[in-house]
Amino acid sequence: MPLVNHVAIAPDDRTGPAERRLGAGQPCGPELPTPVGPGARRLTAAEFQRLAEVPPEAEWFANIKNPSTKRAYQNAIRDFIRFTGIGQPEEFRTVTRAHVIAWRDDLERRLIGRSYNRKNPEGATIRHRLAALSSLFEYLCEKNAVSHNPVKGVKRPKGDSGEGKTPAIGDHQARELLAAPGTETIKEKRDRAILSTLLYHALRREELCKLKVKDFRHSRRGVPHLVVAGKGEKTRYLPLHPGTNELIHDYLEAAGHGADENGPLFRPIHNNRSVEEHDRTRRLDCERRLARALTPDGVYRLVRAYSAQLGFKIGAHALRATAATNALDHQADIAKVQEWLGHANIAATRIYDHRKTRPEAARPSRSTTEHDRQPPDLQGQLPPLLGPSDYQRYSRHHGFVYTFS
Repeated sequence: MPLVNHVAIAPDDRTGPAERRLGAGQPCGPELPTPVGPGARRLTAAEFQRLAEVPPEAEWFANIKNPSTKRAYQNAIRDFIRFTGIGQPEEFRTVTRAHVIAWRDDLERRLIGRSYNRKNPEGATIRHRLAALSSLFEYLCEKNAVSHNPVKGVKRPKGDSGEGKTPAIGDHQARELLAAPGTETIKEKRDRAILSTLLYHALRREELCKLKVKDFRHSRRGVPHLVVAGKGEKTRYLPLHPGTNELIHDYLEAAGHGADENGPLFRPIHNNRSVEEHDRTRRLDCERRLARALTPDGVYRLVRAYSAQLGFKIGAHALRATAATNALDHQADIAKVQEWLGHANIAATRIYDHRKTRPEAARPSRSTTEHDRQPPDLQGQLPPLLGPSDYQRYSRHHGFVYTFS
């Protein structure tokens, strides 16, 4: 198998030898030998030599495991190769700071007005691309292929003041969104469970799609937990919100795949009218397709559709920002929220703090005596799906209060 996954670059007149070797359907460097069984030889002298000749530039790209990061870095390095006219991977070792500055200036000219970053149109893209190039040269420095990183010292566009651009919705909007799907069909039950999982556990779309049926049945010290496979192959365990737990059980009971422990938790919904009963081949193919997990794009469209119906069109990531903001709004320790979100750097967690900008709604007056019967520290904070005892237990294991009051 190739050492490096091929970079999907459509060949054109601008594609040079280095770009073809770093992708465009050509292996980047020698190939790894075919796996052999136990007891058989591992490497011949020729195979050993071939691996020794793999350029460090190819090693760097092969070491990137996250598909999104790989795609972003691929685009950045491809753009730099085309700008500089590099013909061989080894030519990266002759790059100077002047080359990087010229590339940065060219990016600024090309990107102005083309980005969706309203406050700083080209800044975010340029910072990301410089970061990708810097990552490559840091690896080359580590391998002693170059003496220094030419990206260091290159001034980058200033970032924003640490405030994220993804909006956080208000508590009243969150409650409306949770109640937007109906309760009759399998799709409606699934959508309610998905929205609750996103809002109460701050999952990324990819993390939600990776959930298996067994992942919501994990228990730690008698408390139900959600097992989340996060970025960087890191696993975290989140206390499962009682309301979410109930909605997932309802969905699985209606969908019928609750016994498939290793299967995906959230799946596409089949429209029975699209497959004729007598067409067994198509029916089996449809069953195989429906056994796959819901895609991140499908989750995005789901959130987009329900929020648009309510008059505020948002993406799925806004629910993650809402969850983080809500936790901080209830005096959660930011280090605890960082752990909860799965952030490696606490600076990333601060970007999700929208307490000063999230929309607010006038709180309805409470005329019933039920509010007065609740413990003082819970007044005005109970979500519809929790009773006082459940709320106290959930909050204690979270380490902070998190509700849509």
